[in-house]
Amino acid sequence: MKNSKDKTKIEISQYVLEHVPKEAQVTRVEYEGPRLALYTKRPEILIEQSNIIADIVNLIRKRIVIRSDPSVRLPEKEAEKIIREIAYPEAEIASINFDPSLGEVIIEAKKPGLVIGKNGAVLQEIIKKTRWRPRILRSPPIPSKIVTHMRHFLHAESKERERILRTVGERIFRPLIMEIGDIRITALGGAMEVGRSAFLVQTRESRVLLDCGINPGAASRIDAFPRLDVPEFDVEALDAVVISHSHLDHCGLLPFLYKYGYDGPVYCSAPTSNLMTLLQLDYLDVLSKQGVIPPYDQKDVRECVLHTIPLRYGIVTDIAPDIRLTLHNAGHILGSSIIHLHIGEGLHNIVYTGDYKFGKTMLLESAVTEFPRSETVITETTYGGPQDIMPSRVQAEQNLTNVINETLENNGKVLIPVPAVGRAQEIMLIIDGSMRRGMMKEAPVYIEGMISEATAIHTAYPEYLARDVKKSILHEGVNPFQSEYFTIVEHPSVREEIVEGEPCIILATSGMLEGGPVIEYFKRLASDKRNTIIFVSYQIEGTLGRRIQRGLEEVSMMNSEGKIEIVKVKLRIESIEGFSGHSDRKQVINYITRIAPRPERIITVHGEKAKCVGVAAHLAKKYKFQTWAPKVLETIRLQ
Repeated sequence: MKNSKDKTKIEISQYVLEHVPKEAQVTRVEYEGPRLALYTKRPEILIEQSNIIADIVNLIRKRIVIRSDPSVRLPEKEAEKIIREIAYPEAEIASINFDPSLGEVIIEAKKPGLVIGKNGAVLQEIIKKTRWRPRILRSPPIPSKIVTHMRHFLHAESKERERILRTVGERIFRPLIMEIGDIRITALGGAMEVGRSAFLVQTRESRVLLDCGINPGAASRIDAFPRLDVPEFDVEALDAVVISHSHLDHCGLLPFLYKYGYDGPVYCSAPTSNLMTLLQLDYLDVLSKQGVIPPYDQKDVRECVLHTIPLRYGIVTDIAPDIRLTLHNAGHILGSSIIHLHIGEGLHNIVYTGDYKFGKTMLLESAVTEFPRSETVITETTYGGPQDIMPSRVQAEQNLTNVINETLENNGKVLIPVPAVGRAQEIMLIIDGSMRRGMMKEAPVYIEGMISEATAIHTAYPEYLARDVKKSILHEGVNPFQSEYFTIVEHPSVREEIVEGEPCIILATSGMLEGGPVIEYFKRLASDKRNTIIFVSYQIEGTLGRRIQRGLEEVSMMNSEGKIEIVKVKLRIESIEGFSGHSDRKQVINYITRIAPRPERIITVHGEKAKCVGVAAHLAKKYKFQTWAPKVLETIRLQ
């Protein structure tokens, strides 16, 4: 056969058909996004003889998945009945959902091992009797509405999903027209600023966009959104979008691409897929309540869901004729990924960190530092200033405990604005642990906003969490997010009772006071000096949170009657460093210098100008890296 990049689909199909057993009855070979799908009337034969597929994969260098031919699959209701008969009752199956576009049946069970069976015996039986390929998941302790809705939507749109995957596959595996070269990266946003991250990677053949975020603190739309208006960006020429994580400054404008004609794939981790959908829908809701015209609508968010291809960490995936993608743990929030792009046959490798934490937290493991190759690293510098040295995690937890105890003993209430994803769950774990150990004064902890739904998504993906939390959920049956101290606020009518009641702790979104239920609590608590507001996450320049941090004494806010009122800010204001999902300056330097193999050049982004420039200068002077601190709209040629 020819070199793997020159093989046509016909040649690959012929090779596969020649090398699989005839009794497997392969009916067709299709591109399915970044994979090759083999449709067969007897899938159990190829699954049992997995070495045959492994040998083919090694030669053609494409991922292969076995699918049953639709003609042999049992009707869904009949298949579900058989699955429940085959599986052990002790497995406690919570739900069975079908994905016709992939020929998969997703089985959630409290004890998934009993659905798999010894040496996969139960799985094999399900495949033989139903011809559906089982995907076994542990049923989460807290059900997630967004996960359920997304599954139902994908089921309802399975035919469109099939079309998308075929189209994506044809584009990925198209023949190369030119030799690989001229690798460039253009900052469309997120350079010398925090917010609207968007970086366009171009080769002679391909266009890949890394992140597509918004800047919630921007005063004008030209500064709020990535510069997609420039000639370098052509939505119709775009091969793929890769999203590092679900915070809006990295994915908030993604649905906008579909509004204006993008029909290509989005790659991210599975938790990121669920979380970014949740946050994008909330973003639309917040804009609607503020009377602001949104840049896209719910239809565009649904298009995003249809086009998203979730990937696991460490899996190498073709995303363009000359680019392969691998995601690695970034340690920032659930599902956050460091993006590794392998361009050409070893020509150049880019590591885009997104946001990362080079240090273990209670919620997540530390960011990955080892890659197959890494010529260019694009790193965030959010806390890259010389003064940005965070206290240890132990000290940060002690500081939080002290402030909370002092406020509660003073008969005050503690308001903690938190992003729904990441900081909220971290603080929940800390409060629960501290109260259980008697270090923090016991008090009701009220949780409002999207926190409970985001937490449910965390419990759906325990394998992405820190070892101790994963062990607690998976093996000990203890879910620390369902503490007896926590009360979920189900309806706004309860707020008045909370504010007028006993001393308590309130966790509410949003983390920068740019909307959400935290605003209502702030209005009611701000004028009482016994109360405390504690900032535990980064406050972007221009947000209300940043202005209050800096000592704003009066805030003009809309009351329940739609009239402007002046709120006096008399409560105690505390900013506790150390809980951030970002690395401080010391960790950023340590991370870059520990990346293996050592990169040739470093590009500093996602930080205020002084921090991007300062980190770049330090790395160049002390460690002899070639460095750049680009501005928005600057293009750097890498090869």
